[in-house]
Amino acid sequence: MSQNVTLPALGESVTEGTVTRWLKKVGDTVAIDEPLVEVSTDKVDTEIPSPVAGVIEQILVQEDETVEVGAVLVIIGDGSGAAAPSAPAAPVAVEAPVTAPAAVAQAPVVEAPVAQAPVVSAPAPAPAAAPIAYVPPAPIVPVIAPAPVIAPAPVVAAAPVAAAPTSPAPASDAGYVTPLVRKLASESGIDLSTVSGTGVGGRIRKDDVIAAATSSSPVVASQTFTAAADSPLRGTSESMSRLRKVLAERAVASMQQTAQLTTVVEVDVTKIAQLRQQAQAQFVAKTGGKLNFMPFFALAAAESLRVHAKLNASIEGDVVNYHPTENISFAVDTERGLLTPVLRDASKLTIAQIAQQIADLATRSRSNKLMPDELGGGTFTLTNTGSRGALFDTPVVFLPQVAILGTGIVAKRPVVVTAADGSEAIAIRSMVYLALSYDHRLVDGADASRFLVDVKNRLEAADFGSVLGI
Repeated sequence: MSQNVTLPALGESVTEGTVTRWLKKVGDTVAIDEPLVEVSTDKVDTEIPSPVAGVIEQILVQEDETVEVGAVLVIIGDGSGAAAPSAPAAPVAVEAPVTAPAAVAQAPVVEAPVAQAPVVSAPAPAPAAAPIAYVPPAPIVPVIAPAPVIAPAPVVAAAPVAAAPTSPAPASDAGYVTPLVRKLASESGIDLSTVSGTGVGGRIRKDDVIAAATSSSPVVASQTFTAAADSPLRGTSESMSRLRKVLAERAVASMQQTAQLTTVVEVDVTKIAQLRQQAQAQFVAKTGGKLNFMPFFALAAAESLRVHAKLNASIEGDVVNYHPTENISFAVDTERGLLTPVLRDASKLTIAQIAQQIADLATRSRSNKLMPDELGGGTFTLTNTGSRGALFDTPVVFLPQVAILGTGIVAKRPVVVTAADGSEAIAIRSMVYLALSYDHRLVDGADASRFLVDVKNRLEAADFGSVLGI
């Protein structure tokens, strides 16, 4: 019996999706909940798991093809049910002579692509072996004449183990390395053959290369400059991915429909740096993750949004909607492009809760495990532009939000400090730039400055002991 697998609804507002990559091919065996195909929507890229177990009989939607929700993607045959009808025996008998020689000439063991062959009704005796009954011709010697040639039948008989059909996908995944990852490995002097991938199917991701470079880096960096290798993309052309197209359209629309400008303040986060150092061991023991600056920035921003409602609003025509909760979108750099999962009701969370949610959402963003609704509903965005060493930038506000806060790199610099008695001195302090971009249609420069000063005061006071959550 064959079953249709359709494109499921991947979010409230998602109406269509684009098949970006098939993880199985015709003739492969698939288990229930095993990843079947990668699909890209205007909100998220995700894997579609198989709702049934069986053999891939027919793939109806090709890669890069866009279909609506509910469209049939693939037909999967159930081994026991596929052998029941006898009518298809005639057409299969016609195809068998064409396919069988190819299987013999190339690789009899792998030639499962005869996906329609599982429909052969002859091998009705054993339901469990039905998906592969078409390969070992022992039970159907009268039908397939070249049975003596297919000597590897015993090998195929051992293949019904579920792991065997799925092994090709990880192999191909592990072998594929994006240009970005390959360039990073070259710049870091990392041999990719020595790196274990943590991506889908064992694929090597950017984080894997960074981890390998960190673990193998000497304490003292070399003073000799080494020119980076040319990008493998140099001089080539490629089609934009669906996610990149969506980001491009949204960015252009936002710049055309809003009046954007940026205000920057400098913040002394030395006390937070000291707090992190004091609480790090306890934090790791309690949460399993490290305590960095990002949760402090997120909580300070969320608390300030409760006071400065204009920054936590959206414009619809001539109407301004002031949101009742502070849902902080935060930018995650992935191989596919920029994704912005959401911390919901962030002003009510502890530092530990924010840190755990950021780690979980970021990991699932990079491994393509996010649900589409986890990317929607943000009312304000936080982007850590300092994660790659930038002092600050002027981030773009994405509609329907009216503001985005960029955090630069935390760096030690000589700063003039004033003591309690009014005396001044130069001291080494941990400093960071905060850059707020906003829609001038609603937010004025004074509004932006008041918001930033409140965030600055909250961070410099570093009074987070009661909300650490450990």
